Amino acid sequence: MKIVLAYSGGLDTSVILKWLKETYQAEIIAFCADIGQAEELEGLEEKARRTGASKVYIEDLRDEFARNYVFPMLRAGAVYESGYLLGTSIARPLIAKRMVEIARENGAEAVAHGATGKGNDQVRFELTAYALEPDIRIIAPWRVWDFKSRTDLIAYARQYGIPVPVTAAKPYSMDRNLLHISYEGGILEDPWREPPEDMFKLTVAPEKAPDRPEYVEIEFERGDAVAVNGERLSPRAVMERLNTLAGQHGVGRVDIVENRFVGMKSRGVYETPGGTLLHRAREAVEQITMDREVLHLRNSLVPRYAEMVYYGFWFAPEREMLQTAFDEAASSVTGTARLKLYKGTATVVGRQAPRSLYDPEIATFEAEKVYDQKDAGGFIKLHALRLRQRARTARAARG
Repeated sequence: MKIVLAYSGGLDTSVILKWLKETYQAEIIAFCADIGQAEELEGLEEKARRTGASKVYIEDLRDEFARNYVFPMLRAGAVYESGYLLGTSIARPLIAKRMVEIARENGAEAVAHGATGKGNDQVRFELTAYALEPDIRIIAPWRVWDFKSRTDLIAYARQYGIPVPVTAAKPYSMDRNLLHISYEGGILEDPWREPPEDMFKLTVAPEKAPDRPEYVEIEFERGDAVAVNGERLSPRAVMERLNTLAGQHGVGRVDIVENRFVGMKSRGVYETPGGTLLHRAREAVEQITMDREVLHLRNSLVPRYAEMVYYGFWFAPEREMLQTAFDEAASSVTGTARLKLYKGTATVVGRQAPRSLYDPEIATFEAEKVYDQKDAGGFIKLHALRLRQRARTARAARG
């Protein structure tokens, strides 16, 4: 039997690798997707082989992640609940897709992951796997093994000589990629407790950010960012550049309590510096390029789209249908936004577009010849007709 394991090299997946090999007498193929974890990938292949993997795939998927996952989601304006820009959610379908492809390439019967039975990631991984390979076998060890805690995993690791840290557990868990870093669990489970400042990796504390603001211009074509400060860049390079710029000014921190798909509430602290700039800059260009009714209709559907991404329905027909509609809406979004970065804030201070729908000749409070203000009276009376009739009826009923 062959099993492809989504492997990170941490305690959980290191133990899972050995446990799968022993429990199923299987050949384990370890797969790690490089989607921007940086130094976390160092020494991963050697560690996986020492733990028992017969093959190890460590693949650089950063360009695909940016171009085919993050940017389409940004074109849709997706935000989940109170400000989560879906950094972890959007990474899972890409990881699961490549895991299924590796399973096909190697004739593996099953795929496995280290997501717990309480979280969203188990759903995201498995929905993607089933959507792409409907008869694949999925093994989720946290739902079937007898281990109950980190202490149990450390004991198992010691028993089998698995090379994992055995020091005290970090007081929170962290997940990093090109779009963001998420922090949850441990000390963050108390929603009243402020996150420790030394936790953050991508952003400086706003109060320690530079005392002078910095301006950045982001250019868009058909809803996609294509240039920063006049320099054309690939989607991945745009994100990397903006992560650095925003991070230096403490932009992109969010602390929310969100509703997981499985039903519980969970506190998440996120750093999304570049993504925050992209979201706000795109909105600014949309304001002058997107038709009002298209914008309003799109915005009414954004919560549903964001929910699909959060829940794991990236490879579902309803998400693909909405993506087509949102991409059409974004086809007019070509222009440039200017943002002012200062001590944790990113303020839109300018926007321009070659085909702007904003016309100062019409919008002006000064004299002009396009808009006859007398017409507004009839416009208002027509919209007030039902309200006036309602009032008349109520008055008549009172006698």
